[in-house]
Amino acid sequence: MYLEHFDLLDYPFRLTPNTGYFYGRASHREALDMLLGALAMGEGLIRVTGEVGTGKTLLCKKLMRALQEHHEGHWFARVIPNPALDADSLPRVIAHEFGLPAATHDTPHHLLADLHIHLQKTVRENRGTVLLIDEAQAMPDESLEMLRLITNLETEERKLLQIVLLGQPELEVRLAQPHLRQLRQRCTFSYALQPLPSTAIDDYLQHRLQIAGHRGSPLFTAAAVRLLVESSGGVPRTLNVLAHKALLSAYGEAASCVDHHHVDDAIVDTDSAVVPSLWRRLRLRVAARESVA
Repeated sequence: MYLEHFDLLDYPFRLTPNTGYFYGRASHREALDMLLGALAMGEGLIRVTGEVGTGKTLLCKKLMRALQEHHEGHWFARVIPNPALDADSLPRVIAHEFGLPAATHDTPHHLLADLHIHLQKTVRENRGTVLLIDEAQAMPDESLEMLRLITNLETEERKLLQIVLLGQPELEVRLAQPHLRQLRQRCTFSYALQPLPSTAIDDYLQHRLQIAGHRGSPLFTAAAVRLLVESSGGVPRTLNVLAHKALLSAYGEAASCVDHHHVDDAIVDTDSAVVPSLWRRLRLRVAARESVA
């Protein structure tokens, strides 16, 4: 649509998590560093939480890529993207992900025994095994308890399987339940992803535009950026949706850049946007003009 008009090679604000667009100058970089450090220390259970749209799945993919690219051969990592599994299915899925042959007596007990043997072999090969579970808040309580049993797989020196839980803040509420306190106690490292700070949003926009091939003057005016700060709440997914729709609006007018009224069009069309009051919008535009002057 607007690629040629704005001299872009790719759509910069796609919603599909793409590690090539990873923004490593805010909360996500701290989370990634924490995860890599905790895994290097052999911690058995780690959790990362964040509101919807804050980039947990992108962080998950970035961690996988980092383990593959920078620690090639040392880590054997797999992802379970949809963990809404009962306690019987969870060990089967884990066994399948790590390449265990289907057992004829695949009860959870026997599957755990087979997994134990497999993980011991991996340790002897001097490799770590990591399981990443995205959307972990969707796991039933019985499956979370099964996960605790799986974390018991260990030698005298180390955990045989390291697990990273990524989920919405509801995961914290779930783990705070008395009957799941043992699992919570085993989470030695945790991190809560934060929305982008308002001071980083212009840089975030420029970061994604540059990766998409933009090399000219800024595509978003100061007034547009200020309105995006207010209407997105710093949530990357909402910000991406608004920026994409604002670019479409500007393209429809054959404008050379995105101004505040293009962002207004995007806000009206986006349910997740925070709608600033008219008075607040006017103040934002006045402030934008003063900063230019």
